[in-house]
Amino acid sequence: MRKLLYAGAVALSLLAAGCGGAGDNEANRVANDQVNEPTPGEPSEYPSGTVAPSTGVPATPTSPVQATPTGPARLDAASTSLGTVLAGVDGRTVYLFTKDKGGVSACTQACAAAWPPVLTAGTPQPGSGVRADLLGTIKRPDGGTQVTYNKHPLYYYAKDRKAGDVTGQNVRDFGGEWYAVTAEGKRAKH
Repeated sequence: MRKLLYAGAVALSLLAAGCGGAGDNEANRVANDQVNEPTPGEPSEYPSGTVAPSTGVPATPTSPVQATPTGPARLDAASTSLGTVLAGVDGRTVYLFTKDKGGVSACTQACAAAWPPVLTAGTPQPGSGVRADLLGTIKRPDGGTQVTYNKHPLYYYAKDRKAGDVTGQNVRDFGGEWYAVTAEGKRAKH
C-alpha cells in the first residue's frame, strides 16, 4: 500500500511540474497560433488551394487595429502590390467580406478576432484619394460603430504585419471571401 501511495505522489508531482515552467511560453505560442487557424468547416485558403501561411501574429484584443477607437477613423488610398487600395490605422490595408449582405456585418467573435472591424468614434474621415460620399457606418452587434465604404463593412486582417501588406487578399475564411477595397469601393482584382 505504501508503494502505491508513493507512486501516486510521484505521479502527481510530475504532473504538477509539467503544468508550469519554461514550457509555458511555447504552449502560449502554440495556443495563439491556433487562434488564427481556420476551424473545421471554415477553411482559409488562397486561390491555389493552399492553407494561408501563419505569420505568427496573434489576434489579440490589444492589437492596435482592435483597440477601442479614441476618435474618428481615417481612411487613405495607399499604393500596394495590388494597386491602390484603402488603408486605415498605421497604413494597414482594409478588406471587405463577401458574406456581408445588406450593409450588415457577418463577422463576429472568432471571425472579428482574425478580421478586426474598422471601428470609429465619430464620423469617419476621408483621407487622400478617398471619396467622402462612399464613407458610412453601421452598428455592430457588440455596440461598436464600424466604418463602411460603398456600403461594405470594412475590416483589417490580423496577419497583415505592416503598412502595405495585403496577405488577406482573396482568402477564403469564415464562409466567404476577403478582398482589399479600391478607392472606387470595389474589391481589388489581383
